Order: sequence, then C-alpha cells, then structure tokens
Amino acid sequence: MESLTAEQEGVAAIRAGRPVLAILTIDDDLQLFRGNRSNFADLIRTGQQSGFIVYVLTAKNLFLSRSSLKGYVYDEVSEAWQQRLMPFPDIIYNRIPLREDEMQKSVRSKIIACTKDPRVKLFNPSFFNKWHLFEWLRQSKTTKPFIPTTRKLMTVSGLGKMMQKHPYLYLKPESGKAGKGIMTIKVQPEKQLPYLLKIQEDRKSATYHCATLGKLWTRIQKQSAGEAYIAQQGIQLASYNDRRFDLRALVQKNERGKWEVTGIGARLAGSSSITTHVPRGGMIEDPEKLLVSSFNADLARKILIKTKQTSLMIARQIERGSGQLLGEMSMDLGIDSSGNIWFFEANSKPMKFDEPHIRQKSLERIFQYSSYLTKLKSEKAGGA
Repeated sequence: MESLTAEQEGVAAIRAGRPVLAILTIDDDLQLFRGNRSNFADLIRTGQQSGFIVYVLTAKNLFLSRSSLKGYVYDEVSEAWQQRLMPFPDIIYNRIPLREDEMQKSVRSKIIACTKDPRVKLFNPSFFNKWHLFEWLRQSKTTKPFIPTTRKLMTVSGLGKMMQKHPYLYLKPESGKAGKGIMTIKVQPEKQLPYLLKIQEDRKSATYHCATLGKLWTRIQKQSAGEAYIAQQGIQLASYNDRRFDLRALVQKNERGKWEVTGIGARLAGSSSITTHVPRGGMIEDPEKLLVSSFNADLARKILIKTKQTSLMIARQIERGSGQLLGEMSMDLGIDSSGNIWFFEANSKPMKFDEPHIRQKSLERIFQYSSYLTKLKSEKAGGA
C-alpha cells in the first residue's frame, strides 16, 4: 500500500500545478498503441514548451474514477515509448485513428462519459459522417450556397434523375477517408456506351464504359459492397497544367476559444487519379501559384481571402450542427473555373499538414485552445 502512495506522490510531483493533456488513442497488441507516433511525439514536445504535461492514453487505460492513469511518454534519449503513471488529464485530445476503432462499444461509451464529466474537457469526440456534414451546412443560409447538390445513393431511379440534372457526378462513401472508394460518373449521350464510370484505386483510377443505366448501377453496387454512399454534383474545378486542384484549409480554435484559419494548402490531382489526396498520387502545391495561373494575381488574392472567410463560417456551422465540442478540422474546398468556392468535405481528425509553417502553427494552436479550456474548467470549478 505504501508503494502506491509513493507512486501517487510522484504523480503529484510531476503535475506541480501544470495543465495536463492526454492524447487519446486505442491500444495495440503489437505496438502498444495505434496512431501517428511522430505526430504524438511532436505534440508532447510542443506541449512541454507550452507548460503542459502531455502523454498518450489508450481508451483501455482511461478510468474517470482515478486520479492517475497509465500513459505513454516519449523518451528522447532512448527514442522509445515508455509507460508511466501520469496525472489525470484536464484535456483529452481525441486522435483515435480509425472510424472502426472509435465505433467499438467500449470506446464510444468512454468518450460519451468524458463529454459529460466536469473534471475533463474532451474535444472532437468523433469522426464526421459526410451525409451529416451536408445536412448541417444546408441548415444555414450562409453556408448553403457552398454545397454542391448532394443526395443519398439509394436507388437506380434516384441516380438516373440526378444524372439528368448533373451529367457529371461524384460518388463517395459516407464514412470514407483520404479519397478511398470514390467514383465518378460522366454521361456522354452521343456515345454508344454513354455511361463512363471511374473508380479510384490506390494511385490511379479504373475506367468502365456502360451501355445502360442498369449495367452502371450493377457495377456501382458491386464496388460499394453494401456501404452507404452519397452522390454529389461534380464541379469542374480550376486546373493547372490540365490537372485539377483543390484547397485544403486547416481551421483551429485559438487561445480565446474562437475559430481561426491556421493555414491553407493546395493539392494537385495525380495525373491518372480522380482525387487530389496525396496518398492517391496528389501533390502538395502553393495555393497562390495555382490560383494565379488559373485566374490572375488580383483575383487569386480575393479568392484566398474569401476561402478563409468561408472556412470559418463553415467550421462554426459544423460545430453548431454537430452539437459537439470541436477544436479543429481540416476541409477540402474546390474553386471552379469561374472562381466560385465549393465545400467538399471536412475531417475532424486532420492529417499532418506537410507545409512547415502550417505544421508548426497547428501544433501550437492545440495548446493555445487547451489553455483556454483549462481556464474555463477552473473558472467553473471556482464558481461552483
């Protein structure tokens, strides 16, 4: 019993009045825990510089009734992760990497319990569902104009009706990530096989020519394998050297708890890819360079300013619609050949931005927002 007390005293000494942030993930039999380890190590370093204690916490080791928890810290000397007893967190930053991990019953119930517990603030409690995103954004007249026509992909007749209005469509899995499972349809009435279906594979796309709507539907059904899909009006995006591009905005909350644009990057589609995602052959590019080449310097500047304003408006509406406490999101925005902005998707678990200036700022902002949440928590506790 004495050793436990000594251990707990050690945990109290570690804390020494500093705020504590736990990076939430799930455990893994082979490698202790899942997730982007280099990102977690960067977060721990940045947090320490901001006066925080930071550690990786698996859902299995998260117990709301305890004052100290088993967590993982990165030891710079041995370049290895070590398990230690750590203080109970003030803030939990959800970085569970996969949707199916987060959907496990035991994991979901712990996340829900955290959102209701006054001792801790957990932000970004879950992945977004694409269909819900469009529903939330359609609810506001300020964000509705940025939404391409979007329907649930339910029946062959529904798809036929949509193609009459929009001869170019994107089909996306509701719970997709990084461009996985995306298809496009182009109707070319003058051709003998009028339906052109492209299916995104790893770094290229496979093409099918279908004679009838029925045959097209059969091929789509085979590909989607029972997964829920949405159909979306295809937008003719601005292009650079005949390759389409879109903009990737990172929006995070600051030290006042307000949404701010951390940075905007651009992604150029791979030569034979139907998406701009880097894992699918896309390239990182400078947004200004691409916009200037498609429009002109003056218009490019105006589009970038409007993109920033639009992403903040969208972030606020997504948070309102979701009813969740959110601290960050990335979003994909398209610019069509007339310079109009379109919203394609948002991600509540943004991947690392490779642009160094955005990357550094993104790490710092996590702790600026966490400082705000810690202050909020202690004010509430003081007023109770």
